[in-house]
Amino acid sequence: QVHLVESGGGLAQAGGSLRLSCAASGSDYSIIATDWYRQAPGNEREWVARMTVDGRPTVADSVKDRFSVSRDSARNTVFLQMNNLKPEDTAVYYCATLTRYGTSPYWGQGTQVTVSS
Repeated sequence: QVHLVESGGGLAQAGGSLRLSCAASGSDYSIIATDWYRQAPGNEREWVARMTVDGRPTVADSVKDRFSVSRDSARNTVFLQMNNLKPEDTAVYYCATLTRYGTSPYWGQGTQVTVSS
């Protein structure tokens, strides 16, 4: 069982930055990565970034010039650094685990990011 807690969301102005954290506790040896997703009102959930357990980051093409993903293995925490924020980045951001079976059984509660123009 794994418990995920996101933090770091809030209100930012366009052009600003936020760093989201996803802290994990517990263990599940089928987990191969931590994903970041976001969902804006009325929109489908969108995959944003991934950090694999062996430290390989991937970021969606739509945001890769502004967002980056990193980790602190000692603290079991994955970060999403968001720079040059835009109003269209406004969403609830979630982290989730990806297993080797292609499932995402564990999700955080989400953290709201609001970007004002």
